[in-house]
Amino acid sequence: MRIGCLIFSLFLATLLDTAKADYALQIVAEDLDFPWSVAFLPDRNYLVAMRTGEVRRISTAGGTGPPLKGLPESYVLGQGGYFDIVVDPDFTNNQFIYLALAHGTPQLNGTRIVKGKLVGSSVENIQIIFDVMPQKDTPLHYGGKLLFLQDGTLMLTTGDGFEYREAAQDPFNLMGKIVRINRDGSIPSDNPFVNGQNGHPAVWSYGHRNPQGLAQDSATGKILMHEHGAKGGDELNLVKPGLNYGWPAVTRGVNYSGAYISPLRSALGIEDPLHFWVPSIAPSGLTIYRGEAFPQWDGRLLVGALVNKEVRKLTLQDGKIIEETVLFSELGERIRDVRSGPNGYVYLLTDSDKGKLIRVTPE
Repeated sequence: MRIGCLIFSLFLATLLDTAKADYALQIVAEDLDFPWSVAFLPDRNYLVAMRTGEVRRISTAGGTGPPLKGLPESYVLGQGGYFDIVVDPDFTNNQFIYLALAHGTPQLNGTRIVKGKLVGSSVENIQIIFDVMPQKDTPLHYGGKLLFLQDGTLMLTTGDGFEYREAAQDPFNLMGKIVRINRDGSIPSDNPFVNGQNGHPAVWSYGHRNPQGLAQDSATGKILMHEHGAKGGDELNLVKPGLNYGWPAVTRGVNYSGAYISPLRSALGIEDPLHFWVPSIAPSGLTIYRGEAFPQWDGRLLVGALVNKEVRKLTLQDGKIIEETVLFSELGERIRDVRSGPNGYVYLLTDSDKGKLIRVTPE
């Protein structure tokens, strides 16, 4: 028995062994009020969205500007606020930015996407291009991750609203989904339920709990996402159109009380995750690294871990995660966002009212 425990302990230590420090951590900016996401401008400046309801421009040298003017107010309560910010693929010509946020009231609130033109320190001509419906009365589980795909369409993750988890299994309900729209909010003609007969035309996939990581591999075109489980059962999934990812009918997590959510760990017609975490690491932020600054990380997935205060580096091979190691644990801070920058560096946001934007460079 002791030999078996020793072998397991050595395996676990190897699995989560902190990688050799072949990088340097540089603080670009600090004292940010719960920064949630970072986007990169062509001039190498940054836009950082704060959950508290503001977006600030940060220079490469670390200068933090005032909140951008013209953006809409957000419903800031619980997990609600500003979520993700992305720039248009044709930003050089049109200066459009897109922001996912919580909006509404305690009685009726939800996730929204707005679009506007960045002009100096203001955002002009704000348009609402998508609303998650129906709305809910909980300030929890909004999803809120945005991703421009290689084909120019825009994806959004949505949460199940915490108290409305059965909605995730209803393809006509927009909670607990990944949706895909065009840049003007219209529906792409090749969405899986575009005719509206078997699901909402905007839905790409369903059966999700609270997805807070979404990325497309620039080399393979594959779309990956991760989502929070309940007590355990965080999942990493390969996302394909029209498929059901199980929540809450199939899950490896349990209620916070310890009660079962479902006895099923897999089922016919439900996509199994590529990887899962029990106990939960509370995954946040996801990038698939394809830069030249860290060739040893090529093709690896970088996942923020809020609970563990670190980043997990995952090696995906033949549809399975074959290695998981720890990065950046020396920071000792909750990691809210992980991004690959245009210069091949990796960028982190730490999650607090004194949050930091950190640049990871080769040592």
